[in-house]
Amino acid sequence: MNSLGREFIITVYGESHGRCVGVVIDGCPSGLPLTAADVQADIDRRRPGTGPAFTTRHEENRVEILSGVLNDRTTGAPLNLIIWNNEFDNSDYERIAMTPRPGHADYAAHMKYGGFADRYGGGMFSGRMTAAGVMAGAVARKLLAGVGIEIAGHTVEIGGIAAAPAAFSSVKTIAGKDTLRCADPAASAKMNELIAAARSEGDSLGGIIEGIAVGLPVGLGEPFFDTLEGDLAKALFSIPAVKGVEFGAGFNAARMKGSEHNDGFTLKEGRIITLSGNAGGILGGISNGMPLVVRVAVKPTPSISKEQQTVDLRERKDTVITVKGRHDACIVPRAVAAVEAMMAVILADFAVRAGIIPKVL
Repeated sequence: MNSLGREFIITVYGESHGRCVGVVIDGCPSGLPLTAADVQADIDRRRPGTGPAFTTRHEENRVEILSGVLNDRTTGAPLNLIIWNNEFDNSDYERIAMTPRPGHADYAAHMKYGGFADRYGGGMFSGRMTAAGVMAGAVARKLLAGVGIEIAGHTVEIGGIAAAPAAFSSVKTIAGKDTLRCADPAASAKMNELIAAARSEGDSLGGIIEGIAVGLPVGLGEPFFDTLEGDLAKALFSIPAVKGVEFGAGFNAARMKGSEHNDGFTLKEGRIITLSGNAGGILGGISNGMPLVVRVAVKPTPSISKEQQTVDLRERKDTVITVKGRHDACIVPRAVAAVEAMMAVILADFAVRAGIIPKVL
């Protein structure tokens, strides 16, 4: 349903053009220093920047904490974090109410909910709902930081243009300042040119995001069915537009020999590490102590101004649709914060379950 986690549990609520978007976090340890400003910092990273990739819709996105904090410390009661929606226009959605937009959940939601689903801005299927996950991720990141776990994400490909491999330190310092959240400035410039060309044609682009977590202990994950990979994949697939998830070598593992894919072990300063990262930091569904590396494929923004084929649900006949409104030409940069957030939520949940993060801080 709308909840995720076993011990650190998040429940999202709201709609894209409804009154608000929010998240309730149950199971957050008490004693965590937390203010709205802490969460706001992550939300601001999700906001659209300037450039050809981004929409002209600019919500204030001011975070409020409604419950679960007293004197800037979590109390152990459920945390309720909320953002109010203020800047939206429903007129375009009235025009296309009965003509589902290709690439969107409009038709599936219409049928599943008997025509009662919120159609404005995609309702609960909108990318705006990732703001709820990012708020939860901000809390999770603070918990993880207390036990030495860090997370960073970056854009590694847009429209077929690939960025050069980047170290974790570069991802943290360079990608965070780049408009497209890319750690390769040269590739970012080419990506921007390609996005601008797509926008001028009324089209859009997709890409690939890589998320990295370092400082993980050995043993996070609960096989057989609650594996670290499985729960991370489930959380990442909750991000609208994510169509693929891979860890380490991912699908390239199918093209490798065992001698090429296996990560050899060695001792370094008394610590057992691997010589390569093809497993992505996970073996047998549990963390092996090495950096966790996951990549997600993000489809092109489905809201494009090009004429597309659809069906009039009221008249039961073929027709065409042109989607108007304010939409990103590429949602990849904004999704980086969502990928980081979902990683943080799952890792925090497993860390609490393992007792690595105590119930009282």
